[in-house]
Amino acid sequence: MHSSQSSAAGKIAPADTALFNLVQKQTFQYFYQGAEPVSGLARERFHSDNDYPENDKHVVTSGGAGFGVMALLVGIERGFVTKEEGRRQLEKIVSFLEKADRFHGAWPHWWNGETGKVKPFSPDDNGGDLVETSFMLQGLLCVRQYYQHGNAAEKALAARADKLWKEVEFDWYRNGQNVLYWHWSPDKGWKMNFKVRGYNECLIMYILAASS
Repeated sequence: MHSSQSSAAGKIAPADTALFNLVQKQTFQYFYQGAEPVSGLARERFHSDNDYPENDKHVVTSGGAGFGVMALLVGIERGFVTKEEGRRQLEKIVSFLEKADRFHGAWPHWWNGETGKVKPFSPDDNGGDLVETSFMLQGLLCVRQYYQHGNAAEKALAARADKLWKEVEFDWYRNGQNVLYWHWSPDKGWKMNFKVRGYNECLIMYILAASS
């Protein structure tokens, strides 16, 4: 904030407000216009059409796309898209999430956005990623809250988002212990062996598990 352009009451100067609005809109467009077209989800990388390393143009990410789900709701409220446009995009995303690979309810870190098949994040990380799933669930819970008292189509979307949240088997990811594991693979099992502890961004996983 430029103090010379701001009042004593602390109001944000018009020039700063315009910059804030521009940054917010451009960030929104990354998740909306820049989304992978089949899934509607955020790409892991975003380049020009001819500049995708490892031919990963269609690789989408569950956690990053969860932030995109929240961004869509903000975009609707800010008037960057209409309520109808935003809902249609969210319906595309939810439809993808319902059909894409899941592992005891949890999504992988990466998918192929065209097919919904898991793309391994590393040689032993080809299954459920509970932390990235939790980031997506935060977005879906916001969708549920935003639409649950709307019209018939909006209520249906809210119910579908709620169903996805309730299908995550947090108890499975305890592996019989009093802790949550980050990963599980259908063919490698618990080989990643990553018990999540500490106060960090992964804490949301425990909050969601406790309330699930």
